[in-house]
Amino acid sequence: MTEEHAQSATEPEVATTEAVTEQNTSQERTTAGKPMISYDTFAQLDIAVGTIVSVEVVEGADKLLRLEVDVQEEKPRQIISGIREYFEDPQFLVGKQCPFLLNLEPRVIRGYESQGMILAALCDETFALLIPHNDLPAGTRVQ
Repeated sequence: MTEEHAQSATEPEVATTEAVTEQNTSQERTTAGKPMISYDTFAQLDIAVGTIVSVEVVEGADKLLRLEVDVQEEKPRQIISGIREYFEDPQFLVGKQCPFLLNLEPRVIRGYESQGMILAALCDETFALLIPHNDLPAGTRVQ
């Protein structure tokens, strides 16, 4: 085998090794202690603006509220959320628009099936809903 052939035979192997190294590096990077995800993984999340149409305190639970949320489906979604402690009057939430993760596997919490998750922020003791600055139609997808 000539030197030229030997060099060209190893080039694809080097490129493959570099690609694997780059892939491993991206998997090792983290933000806020969580692993980096690919855009394709992010694109799998179904996040939509929902309008909260009703709120109830979950009996026997200090932190839970049962939200009924309009996301332009046949009927409102039921979301069980641990945000009660942040609202003196939970009825304040009625009519508010917030982003909700819709394709989270349903989970039974205190006997209620939660069909998604409200997205909010918490810094130390400060809690904030992520409310759009303009009214949007219920069900508007977050992109």
